[in-house]
Amino acid sequence: METDKILITLPRLFGMSMNKIRLDIMALSHSVTQSHNYAVVLGEEFGKRRLPIVIGGFEAQAIAVALENMTPNRPLTHDLFKNTLETFDINLKEVIINNLLDGIFYAQLVCELNGMTETIDARTSDAIALAVRYNCPIYTYENILESAGVILEEEETATGKTQKKSSTETLSIAALEAKLKEALEKEEYERAAELRDVINSRKNEES
Repeated sequence: METDKILITLPRLFGMSMNKIRLDIMALSHSVTQSHNYAVVLGEEFGKRRLPIVIGGFEAQAIAVALENMTPNRPLTHDLFKNTLETFDINLKEVIINNLLDGIFYAQLVCELNGMTETIDARTSDAIALAVRYNCPIYTYENILESAGVILEEEETATGKTQKKSSTETLSIAALEAKLKEALEKEEYERAAELRDVINSRKNEES
C-alpha cells in the first residue's frame, strides 16, 4: 500500500512543475508484440519521437469511435462518463501521462469545476478515449519520452498503409459503404473506422 501512495503522491508534488510535452494521436493499430491487443501511437507535437502504448480491444474501439465522430446505437462507457461529467458541469481540461512503472503507463485527468482544478487518476487508455471526446490536449513528460519513446521508420508506416488498403481495393465505394453500415449495426466500430478511412481516401482520389 505504501508503494501505491508514493506513486499517486509524487506526480502531484513534483509533476506539475515539470515541462509538459504535448502529444498527438498518430495511429491506432493491432499490437505487434501482443496479438490480441492494440497499440495507440502518440507523437510529440514538435519532434519525431513516438510513444506506442498497448491497449485492449474495448479501449481501441472507444478511441476509434471518437476519432471517427461515430454515434453508437448505445452509449459506450466513455460516452456515459463524459455525459456524467457534463451533467455536473465538470470540464476535462487535459490529460497527462504522468508515470511509467514496470512497463505500465499511468495517467491523470485534469478536471475543472467552478474555477477549481482537480486531478483524477486513470488508466492511460481510458484517459486517451476521454481526451478524444473532449478534444482536449494530451501531455507527457520528457523522462517518459526519453525512456519509452521511439522514432518510427517511415518505411514501416508506408508498408502498413499499403497492406491496409490492399484488403479492400477491389470493392466499389457502394460495397464499402454497405460494409460500413453493417459494421456499425454490429457495433464493430474499429472495423467501421477502417472502412470509413478507405471510403474517404477513395473519394478523394476520384474527386
